[in-house]
Amino acid sequence: MPTIYNAGSLNIDDVFQVASIARRGETISSRALDRFAGGKGLNQSIALARAGVRIRHIGRIGEDGVFLRDVLAADGVDISGVEIGKLPTGHAIIQVADDGENAIILYSGANRNWSKKDVQRIKHGTRPGDILLLQNEINMMPELIEAAHEAKLRIVLNPAPMEPEVKNYPLEYLSWLVVNEIEGRELAEIDIDEQGVGETEERVISELHRRYPKTVIVMTLGKRGAIRVDDDGLIRSFFPDVGPIVDTTGAGDSFIGYLLAGEIFGLSGVEGLRRACAAGALSVTRKGAAISMPRRTEVDALLRDAAFNKP
Repeated sequence: MPTIYNAGSLNIDDVFQVASIARRGETISSRALDRFAGGKGLNQSIALARAGVRIRHIGRIGEDGVFLRDVLAADGVDISGVEIGKLPTGHAIIQVADDGENAIILYSGANRNWSKKDVQRIKHGTRPGDILLLQNEINMMPELIEAAHEAKLRIVLNPAPMEPEVKNYPLEYLSWLVVNEIEGRELAEIDIDEQGVGETEERVISELHRRYPKTVIVMTLGKRGAIRVDDDGLIRSFFPDVGPIVDTTGAGDSFIGYLLAGEIFGLSGVEGLRRACAAGALSVTRKGAAISMPRRTEVDALLRDAAFNKP
């Protein structure tokens, strides 16, 4: 089994429970405040570990975030690549509304303090065919992609948060690109038009596949599930009904962890996409991000019992 090296963010998440997301200029009260381990990188490492994959996290924290190493280690993540520096740990302020939707303010902190030396750390111990997983919450992204390509690693990118410079990354080196609808439209340079929703989705993912023909493209569609395209064609999966939505924070990270685990375990595209959708669906039934990542046994049980129906 290949090892996944996740060069990813580590954050402290302060989550405020509110009736509805604050509007511009508005002051609102929060009914509760919880502190969680978070960051897209950390969330995805935990999702991968719980899916049964060998995962090493590479990242940067401040002294205030040492407990994040313990959180990762408790789930079996190799934390030898997590270094402590002088800058504060990344921090997120998250509003979670009663309908489960969220709004996030992110301070990058140590996550945006990667150096050229840190980039070279991804090569330590890797073998050709191992996998480098990236999100867009750290700096030195083009350099990381280039270094991983030189080391003959397979590269996965989840370009969140989506920023204009992503288009200038060496995306042709990617083995997998996982985007949501907004990220997909921006990368494909396709605006919302008068076509039906399904037609627009397929236009976007097909254009991405045309631009990056050697890359497996996966696009998440919120409550409508996800679609995937590669040389074998386009497939689609829906989310199973698992009950009321509690918190959507981290749903995409759960999806990505189980999607990539499916690839490593040799599942078909259809099976892997269904499994990723099941994991994403389970995560939204719980508060928090990292702690909401489901375990493999839970996903197995849901796949046995749930119906994947079009909403």
